[in-house]
Amino acid sequence: MASWVLTAMDLACQKAQRTLFEGVSFSVPAGSWLHIEGGNGCGKTSLLRILCGLSPAARGQVLWPSSPGTQVSRPDRSVLHYIGHALGLKPDLTACENLCVDAQVSGLALSRAQAVQALAAQGLQSRAHLPVRVLSQGQRQGVALARLRTSPARLWILDEPLVGLDAQATATARALLQSHVDAGGAVVMTSHHDVGLQGPGARLHLGRETGQA
Repeated sequence: MASWVLTAMDLACQKAQRTLFEGVSFSVPAGSWLHIEGGNGCGKTSLLRILCGLSPAARGQVLWPSSPGTQVSRPDRSVLHYIGHALGLKPDLTACENLCVDAQVSGLALSRAQAVQALAAQGLQSRAHLPVRVLSQGQRQGVALARLRTSPARLWILDEPLVGLDAQATATARALLQSHVDAGGAVVMTSHHDVGLQGPGARLHLGRETGQA
């Protein structure tokens, strides 16, 4: 597998003329993780959205991996899978249908059997054919995480991936993230929990005093 690096250079974020953070620089190579920490309102979600190209930075640049030896300024669907607070689930579709629709939008072929398999791996096989609107918050989070099992993206950007999960589902999610890193993928995440990933990685405490990670 080709080596690649996501690079953030001197990023700054402003909201309503208030600086949330500035001077944020880091690199996330393949086979590693970055855990972004900080208090509420410090700009953790804003930073993730900047990394995904969903929001502009007040200053700085993000370079994404493309083909071996090159970098681009906008991520490709084959590179990135993002899960934010909203989860992006359609409430009137079943958990299985949500996975199939998400794959279709990404140009992937995913059968219903494969979708059910991904949900079963998250402990949600009995919920696979229920509308998402009847699921608990933790179960919805599990459906969103099941999407990662069907995604070819090598870099996952996750906003509080463990929120709402019970102890067993948390252990399953941690194992999923660890296996992705071990296989040469990378994870950038925010979390108020200690996710406990092993191997190459770093923690970035976000705040106005933030600098090189």
